[in-house]
Amino acid sequence: MPTLFCFGLGYSARHLAGKLEDDGWHIAGTARSPDGVEQIRRLGYTGYVFDGVTPGVGSGPSQGAGPACRRATQVVVSAPPDAQGDPVLRHYADDLAHSGADWIGYLSTIGVYGDHGGDWVDETTPATPLSQRSRRRALAEQQWIEFGAAAGKRVEIFRLAGIYGPGSSAIDGLRNGTTRSIVKPGQVFNRIHVEDIARTLIAAFSGPHRHAIYNVTDDEPAPPQDVNAFAARLLGLPPPMEVAYDDAELSEMGRSFYSENKRVRNDRIKNELGVQLAFPTYREGLAAIAANSP
Repeated sequence: MPTLFCFGLGYSARHLAGKLEDDGWHIAGTARSPDGVEQIRRLGYTGYVFDGVTPGVGSGPSQGAGPACRRATQVVVSAPPDAQGDPVLRHYADDLAHSGADWIGYLSTIGVYGDHGGDWVDETTPATPLSQRSRRRALAEQQWIEFGAAAGKRVEIFRLAGIYGPGSSAIDGLRNGTTRSIVKPGQVFNRIHVEDIARTLIAAFSGPHRHAIYNVTDDEPAPPQDVNAFAARLLGLPPPMEVAYDDAELSEMGRSFYSENKRVRNDRIKNELGVQLAFPTYREGLAAIAANSP
């Protein structure tokens, strides 16, 4: 039986799992707490606790993450790295090296490119991360590539843009009153709908190995205020209040996002993996979310 094991069975991985379960896949993965594992089990999947610090945290079946990942045919890793790199490799490298998995996908971030003043970047652009969060991702990427070479495993890195989808989008933010538009002249961001992440991962493990790194982004980097205004029009609402970046009182993490400005190309997933984006821009993605939500 084809088996997907996800270290970090969160929003993106669950969408991928939902597409595979209809084809008879067995789905298993980890959460950081017993409550998270219970959510996994309510979906009909097998869950294990892994908090990134201690393997097998918890009791009973939570102790089985290592043996479970050995039985996987495909593995997705989305658990966050720490200062030493990837905790999955630190605790489960031997299990993965001796597993039946013929493909391991590591979900990273386009943040590893750092700031390029709004210029275009692609997978050949050197990683020059600025934030601590992105530096950790870049370190984990390198660790996974080295692990794949040493273990003889096919490892591919997927650098994701800002993730959105049902339940997590500008549509939802406008409806619950949490969206505001931070305006910084010239600032743009790429985005990616969760459906297109799943499409890309399936295309990757279903075909031949071509590249170690793929950018997973939409076609149109855009200013956040344009995205929010479009979402408001879909809902028949006025656009959210615009706040100048200098007056926004953002958190340190929020400011780190706005300190990096780049446009990220996605030609490789199209030309090499044959991916056809379901939602090539935020317009199609938000329109679908608005049409399919109460």
